[in-house]
Amino acid sequence: MFADRAKIYVRSGKGGDGHVSFRRELYVPDGGPDGGDGGDGGSVIFAVDEGLNTLTDFRHVRKYKAGDGEEGKKRNCHGANGQDIVLKVPPGTVIKDFETGKVILDMSNKTEPVVLLKGGRGGKGNRQYVTSVMQAPKYAQPGQPAKEMWLTLELKMIADVGLVGFPNVGKSTILSRVTNARPKIANYHFTTLNPNLGVVDLGDKNGFVMADIPGIIEGASKGIGLGYDFLRHIERTKVLIHVVDAASTEGRDPIVDIETINTELKNYNEQLASRPMVIAANKADVLSDEDYETVMEMLKEEYEPKGIKVFPVSAVSGKGINEMLWYVNELVKNAPEEIIEFAPEIDIDEFKDAPELPFYVKKSEDMEGVYLIEGPRVERMLGYTNIESEKGFMFFQKFMKDNGILDMLEELGIQEGDTVKIYGLEFDYYK
Repeated sequence: MFADRAKIYVRSGKGGDGHVSFRRELYVPDGGPDGGDGGDGGSVIFAVDEGLNTLTDFRHVRKYKAGDGEEGKKRNCHGANGQDIVLKVPPGTVIKDFETGKVILDMSNKTEPVVLLKGGRGGKGNRQYVTSVMQAPKYAQPGQPAKEMWLTLELKMIADVGLVGFPNVGKSTILSRVTNARPKIANYHFTTLNPNLGVVDLGDKNGFVMADIPGIIEGASKGIGLGYDFLRHIERTKVLIHVVDAASTEGRDPIVDIETINTELKNYNEQLASRPMVIAANKADVLSDEDYETVMEMLKEEYEPKGIKVFPVSAVSGKGINEMLWYVNELVKNAPEEIIEFAPEIDIDEFKDAPELPFYVKKSEDMEGVYLIEGPRVERMLGYTNIESEKGFMFFQKFMKDNGILDMLEELGIQEGDTVKIYGLEFDYYK
């Protein structure tokens, strides 16, 4: 089955924690700290693979996780970095945030891999926190946490020309006649459930890529039937060929058909209404001479004053098709060269590394009513502050307030009489 939409979960790697250790060797009584840094977590990377044309693989495997960074080790050994994970997608893939539906990345013009979620940075070992007043720090920085999110992947096919129209009007037959594509063809509605691509080669470096967009019905722009699935493939096309049943073999009025489809295109994306368009009046060969003149005159009077040229064609015999293709070829040549790209609606920088915190406030997991405050800034402050003196204790309280530590304790739910531990010191908390 052709897969053009998938929901996946991605997670970058957590940074490895820094290590706390001290050099202990014979004849080296004061070796000092030698805790190594943690390794960086792996990143989630997207890359375009020209050999892919569906998102089928993402329907079978939905969760993708990069490797976590390894914890630092003693003897100043750095932890190993986590393994990146590279997700290969076909050209034309748009990456959206599943929760909001907003575009994060359009991979259409990306020739190089793109990092979506960067892995967490590894924490610093205790050797990094040695200062003139703190020669033996017993603190190491935790690694940064992993980043995670649910994504929607959508494949919007990249084609120069799109064939649109009601089901069973001859789009697949036209595509199979003018390209090397071989779509399944039969005489019933929604025969084509998968968009098909083919290359039209007119010779002497003339030609274009054509897509047969499955039959669109009234209400498609509201998601009726498979409307959304089909309409998303038209968004990148430069020119539209509107195939209509000129012989009304199913009892429908050709002009009503055209207006119905045009309304669906406009409701889905207003820019589609401004794309160059031609009308392929198919099955013209089954009309009587009198009916042929009537139908063609009616279509031309309605659309050619609007700049939309009408071509009577026969998908079965090929009559009139070559003339139409050369005309379309000129429209494609005059269209803008760049691939239509969807602008990001979410800034990828939102997923950059979080700033490094100079301290950490947390609730003890082992002891009820106990809160822990740790971090290099707190440790350095204790190194040059005499808390036993009145002036020193006032400085300590001001430090706690000015740095928002008291507010953090409140947010964690601390109550009067609870215990606050700061390395080797303990305090009872009172407002």
